[in-house]
Amino acid sequence: MKKILYRAETRGHKYNGWMDTYSTFSYADYFDPERINFGALRVINDDIIKGGEGMGSHLHNNMEIVSIPLCGALEHRDNLGHVNVVNPGDIHVLSAGSGIVHSVYNADNEKPVSFIQIWVLPKEKNVSPKYEQKSFDFINSYNELVHLIAPNKENGCLYLNQDAWFSMGTFTGGNSFEYELQKKGNGLYVMVVDGKFELSGEILNSRDGIGVFETNKVKIKSLSDTSRILLIDITMDMK
Repeated sequence: MKKILYRAETRGHKYNGWMDTYSTFSYADYFDPERINFGALRVINDDIIKGGEGMGSHLHNNMEIVSIPLCGALEHRDNLGHVNVVNPGDIHVLSAGSGIVHSVYNADNEKPVSFIQIWVLPKEKNVSPKYEQKSFDFINSYNELVHLIAPNKENGCLYLNQDAWFSMGTFTGGNSFEYELQKKGNGLYVMVVDGKFELSGEILNSRDGIGVFETNKVKIKSLSDTSRILLIDITMDMK
């Protein structure tokens, strides 16, 4: 097994007056040649947007974009005619494909919204853009992984145009589980959303991340009363 640590305090940071962003990988003004991607995982941002603020209409193409609200709510609009509010427990997947124009705003005029923004490089380029959103009970389902995203929509998962599987879970102290990677050659990116976990001899605190590869299984243990974790099982083959 090989591993790469991404400690929370080593992430890039930008605050522009209305949006506070911590970036694990190179993004916008933050650039680190050693932190461009982990396989097909290109961006994982920890974002907070002030009430009434947001990102106006802008273009994306050939990128899979996942939004996971943690508190507050996001309003999404795009040129396909979608107008949706994304709440905690919802997962929002946008396949930009050949091109889509969208905007993302805080749905509340006063309270901030905190969310994880993830970009994944697509398996196939220039496909027709599409949007999906679904609610999952990963907040109140304790000591089990809830499967969110898969390339074949298995088990009611949302679709992603890449060999990638997303899961989240909330675990109580002392509980552990073994995760088996879905595809040979894939790597596993793990982000601690809240709490503390142990993985492969490393202690991971809130917002720490780790990428592991050249392994088939990983054992993960919760070390705090209540801990939440995000797993991204993703192709490392970028040919």
